Amino acid sequence: MKPLLTLLLLLAAFCTPLTSTRALDADVQQLIVGIAPDWNAMQGHLQCFQRSPGGSWQAVSGPVPVLFGKNGLAWGRGEEGTDEPGLHKKERDGRAPAGVFNLGKIYTYDPALPAGAKYPFHTVTVRDAWVDDPNSPDYNRCVSIPDAASPPPWFDKQKMRHGDFAYHWLVEIRHNSDPPEPGAGSAIFFHIRRGETRPTSGCTTMAEPELVKLIRFLRADEHPHYVLLPWAEYQEKWRSWGLPEPALVKARP
Repeated sequence: MKPLLTLLLLLAAFCTPLTSTRALDADVQQLIVGIAPDWNAMQGHLQCFQRSPGGSWQAVSGPVPVLFGKNGLAWGRGEEGTDEPGLHKKERDGRAPAGVFNLGKIYTYDPALPAGAKYPFHTVTVRDAWVDDPNSPDYNRCVSIPDAASPPPWFDKQKMRHGDFAYHWLVEIRHNSDPPEPGAGSAIFFHIRRGETRPTSGCTTMAEPELVKLIRFLRADEHPHYVLLPWAEYQEKWRSWGLPEPALVKARP
């Protein structure tokens, strides 16, 4: 009986389908892919992908140039990347978070999104701030103070409405959000770049026309996500994370 039992166990092991973790559930039908040449790169490219439920990823835009953190990338806290070995993002480290992330709201100075856009948004007022103080209970969250005429001492450095062209459109990248870990990095967005070669403190930036196209692409009911990785990491992880195959994303702008 013992040899027969051993044989049956071996057959069961070989016949059991192999499984892998997928960061992206089937309801994720939109994906923004950011690729950096390596961990210390400040520049890279970005593409948008779409799929039908149960279908395969298809590129819906060509690669466009984008800028990352002035010190490159580090693993962020999202749906993938949180538990990876290596350097992890910290507050004010000048690195963009790598991994897979859900997207939050769009924040804008305008009362409406660009024509053709359909996504949850918030019009930023003079009472709004994004808290980057790790000691605050509201760390890495948008808050509104009761009276802009009598703001608390911390408000001026963290207010969102500066009249700054680069922050005209902010698309929240939900790094370190569910829940926030104090000191692990805050206020990560897509926004307008300040120059063709000027990197960021950790956001992903691009020319305004490209950001507006991205905003028009997003649909909340298709659960858009953002993946940002160095190229070598992407080639290693794309299959297990359910990402578009490298042949679709390897082109450069």
